[in-house]
Amino acid sequence: MRLLTNLARKFAALLPAPRALLAAVLFLPGALAARAETVTAFTLENGLDVVVIEDHRAPVVVQMIWYRAGAADEAAGKSGIAHFLEHLMFKGTDKVPAGQFSATVEAHGGDDNAFTSWDYTAYFQRISADRLEMVMEMEADRMRNLRLDDAVVLTERQVILEERAQRTDSDPGALLGEQMRAALFMNHRYGIPIIGWRHEIAQLTRADALDWYGKYYAPNNATLVIAGDVTPDQVRALAEKHYGPIAPSDAIVPRNRPQEPPHLAERRIALADERVSDPYVYRSYLAPERNPGDQRKAAALAILAELLGGNGQTSVLARALQFDAQVAVWSSAFYDGTSLDDGTFGLYVVPAPGVSLAEAEAAMDAVLEKFLADGPDPAAFERIKTRIRAAEIYARDDAHGLARLYGEELSIGLGLLDIQGYTAVLDSVSIGDVMEAAREVLNRDNAVTGWLERPPEAPPAEASLPSAPATDDPHQAEPAAEPGEAQ
Repeated sequence: MRLLTNLARKFAALLPAPRALLAAVLFLPGALAARAETVTAFTLENGLDVVVIEDHRAPVVVQMIWYRAGAADEAAGKSGIAHFLEHLMFKGTDKVPAGQFSATVEAHGGDDNAFTSWDYTAYFQRISADRLEMVMEMEADRMRNLRLDDAVVLTERQVILEERAQRTDSDPGALLGEQMRAALFMNHRYGIPIIGWRHEIAQLTRADALDWYGKYYAPNNATLVIAGDVTPDQVRALAEKHYGPIAPSDAIVPRNRPQEPPHLAERRIALADERVSDPYVYRSYLAPERNPGDQRKAAALAILAELLGGNGQTSVLARALQFDAQVAVWSSAFYDGTSLDDGTFGLYVVPAPGVSLAEAEAAMDAVLEKFLADGPDPAAFERIKTRIRAAEIYARDDAHGLARLYGEELSIGLGLLDIQGYTAVLDSVSIGDVMEAAREVLNRDNAVTGWLERPPEAPPAEASLPSAPATDDPHQAEPAAEPGEAQ
């Protein structure tokens, strides 16, 4: 039982859980927006988009500023600069010296942090509602007034190199995930790790950081989300006072990125490392993302992930592999389509003792083949719809989660109607829609299969499980999950 509990924790962390916020059971992405929250949106004259989510039950407010620039927008050879600049944003301005931003927020009973993804970089503060102007003034100040010197940049660059050493280079699972993304995305920048390749991080300079900052950190490239005990009129007045005077950037252009060519052949990666204690099979498929006005296929894939592996002991993979055949001790599935360009659909299987990775993969493929032939159990399909409705109820108690959801989904090009209507789309999906999406995505030519294993000659590993593949920043209070963010 302890082994199963540890495996559950490990692989829950592997899934893109922040997008669901109820990660222990992997509620479907988008369900958080189903509540009838009061949302107001407007745009300042300088191009800053503002969203206000009212929640007057407690005198607390969340401010989040989302810049539409992430690791996938980096120039070739400059991987990691988006995440690097996120760190440097805490190094101070003339008005707020280095180290004082977070210290000031904490002194007033709040907390703050930041995170970087392929499509965005975001900063947030949670604090008493009567301190909103204070944090808004500080956040607006560092949008354009960051001060950096070479010593600060070199020191922080070393911090990031150490972060990569701790969270990626020392973790075989993280290394496998990184190699698999590089193989899955043959042409798109999504194949580049958010934290960056080590040899490129080591070459990043103060000029690189300032170039990135000057180009992307501007009001016309950002969305301000305020959630909590506020009114739209209050927020508008404060935003116009503190963000309004900031000039827009002329450098902002549409994000036209290189796209994927047709994938014509399966790719396979095997990583053997003596630090591995629990070998597993991981397969990642290229999958359609959520798009404005057209979210039905994404919704079907979200339900497919729940059916196959997102529903604990009752999922298709768990029943077949863990209970019927008893060839696995853990299995899971996820869909991550909250992205500007192509998303991913993934499967994990941890074989039972004495079962090889080849046998585990063959068993997984047999289950998939049967599912594609027979389809899901209608009762299980309806249970998932019920869980979606339950997620709506729980979501009403999380203003921070709503702020994060709106900010993230607006940053990838979705509109308010897309966000607020996604649960209705999920609820309207039929079994036929799910099977059509499954047949399109579950194509081995469109996938990378990875094996994480121990070398045959390696001595037995210790009982502890490796940490989940992640590039989380140690200063971030909220842990992230691959494959979405570095914090």
